[in-house]
Amino acid sequence: MAALRRGGHTLRLGGQALLALRVPAGPRRAVAAGSVRGDAVVTPGAPPPPPPTPVQALEDREDHMTAMLRKNPDYHGFHDDPVVDLWNMRIVFFFSVSVCIVIGFTLMHYMPDNGMQEWARREAERLVRQREAQGLPVLDPNYYDPKTLVFPPQDED
Repeated sequence: MAALRRGGHTLRLGGQALLALRVPAGPRRAVAAGSVRGDAVVTPGAPPPPPPTPVQALEDREDHMTAMLRKNPDYHGFHDDPVVDLWNMRIVFFFSVSVCIVIGFTLMHYMPDNGMQEWARREAERLVRQREAQGLPVLDPNYYDPKTLVFPPQDED
């Protein structure tokens, strides 16, 4: 916890640190004419430092991961500090499981009728009741009324 109190802002819940934003220790200096890239100050007239090769970047990442796993064997990849790493992992999994899955399925369940299936069922039941009340068969073998259809003459076949 001493690392959390050294610098930066800490989000706490019930006395436990949930998220810590650290400000690097050391002297602060303002750069008016240049910009800061990483730890090096780049002046406007100087050529920019060459970007690291993919092999160097991979080795740096592996060195960082090895150091983190030596410091914290239960490293989850959220923060360098083990306590903050654990709480950030818990927060991420709480929100991903609780919020996304539970609320997501609840919203999907209460969405409007997709494809109007419920309406089609209600309309079919209404038509069946109407035809039974009129004394007609529920299903008519003729989809169209044969009296209104115009057929070609029989002798043209």
